[in-house]
Amino acid sequence: MLQATLLPRRFEMTENRQVIQLPDPNPNLSKDEVLNFYAATYPALITALVAGPEFRDDAVVYSFTSTMGTKG
Repeated sequence: MLQATLLPRRFEMTENRQVIQLPDPNPNLSKDEVLNFYAATYPALITALVAGPEFRDDAVVYSFTSTMGTKG
């Protein structure tokens, strides 16, 4: 019998060249709502974009990419 399981979501951001793993605060939130949730703690995320999903290590991984300091 085939069984489907939901993969957990993980969120990542890079700050000072270091990847910070952020847990999923609520699986019912959209990826943009999670971004807004973490923007209160990490101000660089206020102008960030969400990239992904990417499937790694039995998880669905979304990356927050800051747009601050980029030209064009």
